[in-house]
Amino acid sequence: MPNVRSLFLSDIHLGTRACQADRLLDFLREYPAEQTFLIGDIVDFWAMSRSICWTPAQNTVVQKLLRRARHGERVVFIPGNHDEVLREYCGTVFGDIEVADEVVHQTADGKRYLLIHGDQFDQVTRHHRWVAVLGDKAYDLLVRINHWLSWVRRKLGRAGYWSLAGFAKRKVKKALNFIFDFEESAVHHARERGLDGVICGHIHWAAMREIDGLHYINCGDWVDSCTAIVEHMDGRLELVAWGAGDVMPRAPAEVFSHATEAVKETVEA
Repeated sequence: MPNVRSLFLSDIHLGTRACQADRLLDFLREYPAEQTFLIGDIVDFWAMSRSICWTPAQNTVVQKLLRRARHGERVVFIPGNHDEVLREYCGTVFGDIEVADEVVHQTADGKRYLLIHGDQFDQVTRHHRWVAVLGDKAYDLLVRINHWLSWVRRKLGRAGYWSLAGFAKRKVKKALNFIFDFEESAVHHARERGLDGVICGHIHWAAMREIDGLHYINCGDWVDSCTAIVEHMDGRLELVAWGAGDVMPRAPAEVFSHATEAVKETVEA
């Protein structure tokens, strides 16, 4: 029997060296479910247009998701901005996986949530695409920096998880302001639809909170934080951080796509 009713995953970024596919496989083995929602940036076509890093573990992730769909589990893929080329296939089914632009999901306890990637609420991605692309290229460099930082920490005997991206988001005021604006925009959109909340991704910042009476829920990512949202059989939603104590530090794409101060100031000017 499934352990949970639903899984919500976003920002896996298959095809990149930053994708923590091994961690995701461990998570999927632990959490069989009735339905799985893939909420955008599952495959990173932006990064793959420059170079491809496709590991055996990433291939197994795809096979495992296809196997779940083939065995009767509902699997829905909602494209994000990094796999936006698949948005033209919304409304179709590939290998028993539904492709949809968005989904209204009703939990077991009757609450209704909008499932959407979230780039629709990001003014930088929507109106200044070149900034987002520039940030994505900077992300490749930062992944390498994080790799060396991790090596140095191990040599110094510093155990545990430390995230360069998380440090930047906590310290850079504009990054935090962007996150708060994003959250409010997402909740406002759900309110206009008469829903109880929104479940999204995009900004690589996992969260579950109430904003003005509605629920804002972000799945996080499988690049930096290795987080997901699970719905239990009674409808209760939980944020799961998988292996946070010993995962390797990585830098997510979005934080530097949206929080690079100099670039944003140039655009605003």
